[in-house]
Amino acid sequence: MAPNDSAGRRRTARYAVPVAVAGVAAATIGLVPALAASGDPELPEITAQQLMERIAASDVQQLSGTVKVTTDLGLPSVAGLGGDLGGAAGGDEGIGKLLELASGTHTLRVAADGPDKQRLTVVDDASAEYSLVRDGEDVWAYDGASKEAVHSKEAAPSGAARSDDGARTAPGLPSGPATPKALVDEALKAVDATTSVTVDGTARIAGRDAYQLVIKPKQSGSTIGSIKVAVDAGNGVPLKFTLTPSGGGKAAIDAGFTKVDFAKPDASTFDFTPPEGAKVIEEPAGAAEHAVPREKGGKGAPEDFAGEDDLNVIGEGWTSIARLAGPSGGVPSDLPEDAPAEAQQFLDALGDKVTGKFGSGTVFKTRLVNALMTDDGRVYVGAVTPGALVDAANADK
Repeated sequence: MAPNDSAGRRRTARYAVPVAVAGVAAATIGLVPALAASGDPELPEITAQQLMERIAASDVQQLSGTVKVTTDLGLPSVAGLGGDLGGAAGGDEGIGKLLELASGTHTLRVAADGPDKQRLTVVDDASAEYSLVRDGEDVWAYDGASKEAVHSKEAAPSGAARSDDGARTAPGLPSGPATPKALVDEALKAVDATTSVTVDGTARIAGRDAYQLVIKPKQSGSTIGSIKVAVDAGNGVPLKFTLTPSGGGKAAIDAGFTKVDFAKPDASTFDFTPPEGAKVIEEPAGAAEHAVPREKGGKGAPEDFAGEDDLNVIGEGWTSIARLAGPSGGVPSDLPEDAPAEAQQFLDALGDKVTGKFGSGTVFKTRLVNALMTDDGRVYVGAVTPGALVDAANADK
């Protein structure tokens, strides 16, 4: 890590916790592909259960494609925050680029050849491409804007991971999922008595025939209205993921392939050499596991948070709320004097002060995930309305 990064870390640490709420929403999106459809093909009838089983059994290890992701989480613009939330290319510094993917439309190129060869490139700006590459143990993150390349040695997975039910999951990229499958896997985990699952026709996505699986909460109070998944009729790979909020309006997440090929990518796809003049930063193994920069003892430091034993779940199904202990001292009311103006504007736009029987606190809002951080250091978070969070805090006092 470059020595001059320490000052930025100290600035960031003091307001990383509330901003991380937006990071959670961005990470929920992941780096996933978005939309290309034409025509509705005629396909054999299939039940929702059969289609879910086909997704779980999918064993695709190789793919490449051009993708697009469009998101509207109701977040204020994070333009100008990238450098202050981590300006280097990879590891924990990549959170600035990840936050940028939480709004607007972005074009990506993805490729995978098993669990130890993946590549993702954000190509919104040809002069400032952002790439994440794994080739065996070598992991690279390159930011064309800053001309910095971060390299680390990470143990390559021995094979594609399997979920608790034994189903093989698709290979991922160094910083997260490369396809909608990871999103779909999480959505399918929520399927229970509180969920409606149906097959709603067919679609043509990136030149592939697909079935449309629709997942809806039966409960009221959830911020999630429906999830529609286009599933490749041949191999069971999710090709498109669309999540519409219960509040209506356009989709919060609309993600799917514009072009996809399931042939083995050329080996040169995963070669990476830093461009001439680029600054190369060598990271210790495992450095990429740290998602949010924090200083020891500062707001958001790991020791400020409770362990898993202190996490409680209130309610069930789609309206469940996680309660956990937040940073000691609660949410800081003021940013440090050297914090960028954009950070204050972002924070002000994201949070609303609330009061109740529980006391007082701040609700940080997106169209999907909302979080209440009380001034006495508790956190309530879930895909529920802000009012539901306040009600939970009042009842929990």
